[in-house]
Amino acid sequence: MAGFRSLARQVRDPRSDLALRRYSLRKCLERFAPYGHRATWDHLCVRHGIGPEDRSPDPARLMRALDELEAARAVWLGYETGFAERRRREKHDGLRRPGAFDDWHRRTWGGNGVARCEDPAVHPDRPLAEVLRRLIAALESAPGTTCPVCAGTDLRWLHEPWSGPVCTDCGIVVPQPVLTPAALARARSAGRRDLASAA
Repeated sequence: MAGFRSLARQVRDPRSDLALRRYSLRKCLERFAPYGHRATWDHLCVRHGIGPEDRSPDPARLMRALDELEAARAVWLGYETGFAERRRREKHDGLRRPGAFDDWHRRTWGGNGVARCEDPAVHPDRPLAEVLRRLIAALESAPGTTCPVCAGTDLRWLHEPWSGPVCTDCGIVVPQPVLTPAALARARSAGRRDLASAA
């Protein structure tokens, strides 16, 4: 099974068939898809003018999409390195079991779904790397009351209690550790109202 870098080389290979290069970019999303596979693909297509079903897209557009994905992956790998160093220090200090704060990290292994989007067609319009930087900065700061990506205030808990509320402005599932208890409570009550009105 090819890794991300090997697939990226295939996308860059000008001698390869365009359909194969596009396929390789899609396969990259099996290794790293910050919004989830479908939402990340939709984001890259929209931002770089690639038709979602176009089997022979403009190679320059494919390259720009790959560049954006690689820049975001570099941000995530930097975070992963810092996380691993912190866990080593904690283990050295006797803290063997990760805290509740790290639950979010365990569910986003490899960078898939780091900023999961509930609806694949609704996602932030900023570059992926910028979105990840904002999210990581929020994780490393005191909890807040708004979406760390777009500063949206309309957060609604729509699904599983372990996941987090959805920002109705940019579409991401906001990680619980970045929100204050009061903001989480408001999101839960807003989600219950939505579910009750739909019934």
